[in-house]
Amino acid sequence: MILHHLHGAPTATGVIKANPEDFVVVEDLGYDADGEGEHLLVRIRKTGANTRFVAEALAKYLGVHVRDLSYAGMKDRLAVTEQTLCFRLPGNAMPDLCGFALEGVEILAAMRHKRKLRIGALAGNAFRLVIRQISQRDAVEQRLAAIRDAGVPNYFGEQRFGHNGNNLKMAQQWARDDIRLRDRHKRSLILSAARSALFNQVTSARLQQHGGLTQVLNGDALQLAGRGSWFVVQAEEREASQKRVDQHELRITAPLPGRGEAGPQAEALAFEQHTLADSAELLALLDRERVDAARRAMLAVPRDLRWTWRDDATLEMQFWLPAGSFATSVVRELVNNADGNASVDE
Repeated sequence: MILHHLHGAPTATGVIKANPEDFVVVEDLGYDADGEGEHLLVRIRKTGANTRFVAEALAKYLGVHVRDLSYAGMKDRLAVTEQTLCFRLPGNAMPDLCGFALEGVEILAAMRHKRKLRIGALAGNAFRLVIRQISQRDAVEQRLAAIRDAGVPNYFGEQRFGHNGNNLKMAQQWARDDIRLRDRHKRSLILSAARSALFNQVTSARLQQHGGLTQVLNGDALQLAGRGSWFVVQAEEREASQKRVDQHELRITAPLPGRGEAGPQAEALAFEQHTLADSAELLALLDRERVDAARRAMLAVPRDLRWTWRDDATLEMQFWLPAGSFATSVVRELVNNADGNASVDE
């Protein structure tokens, strides 16, 4: 699938993730642990390790069944990432984690908590990225300023679709009943890939046909920046809503398809239906599997974006993104990956 750029296709190239230390992610839950409760929150730092693999290894060490482990989200494998894992461990005693040893994994802290940590239950993530061998410093400098001011398309990154897009391919096979999936975790990944691809498709079409992601259409479903709830803009509200979108107070949303209310009305609804007209199989799969419909902002504006040049060809950048947004979607607006490798992680 070809995804259009907000700032035009980059002309500069650069090497992304030359080593794990070039891609640092720090998860921000947005709250502190309660200090009591039946769940154990374990803060880890991992390098070159898969979230699920680490979580299952720690669950085994704690004597916890895999169904009683959770986390707010998967984190990049080819990176240095800090995140919190959650284990249901009734009682008040704190387990001794000193004996846990796994290559590339460090236990930072452990505290009791009253509630289970669920997927998506985080404020966002802080990133520190190093891009090397940049071919055109001036072009990248200009794009950094544009990204800081106008943001990037809030695309789901390639890692959502698996190696060589295999998760999406499996979704299409499943939709045609060519395969059956029984593993609950695998089913969840495949369904997520399907709706993520449909979201990207609508966002890219909106960008291509309307020249940006801030032009409000009649019937658009708008979302307060950083919030999950949305409302439909009526014709008489369009002008006022446009001003709030221009000020980054509101975001225009695209669908995460499934069962339930579609969201938009009028012109915006017609646009989405037309864009997804050839995706009936995936839409039917999501409906059949009782995936709830949701909305997601089409634009992501990195918060606190700042950068320094280590030399004329090496850039270090830092920024914060809300939950669900991908740093790779920021990078794709900046440079083309010079080593030609897709950024596939978990």
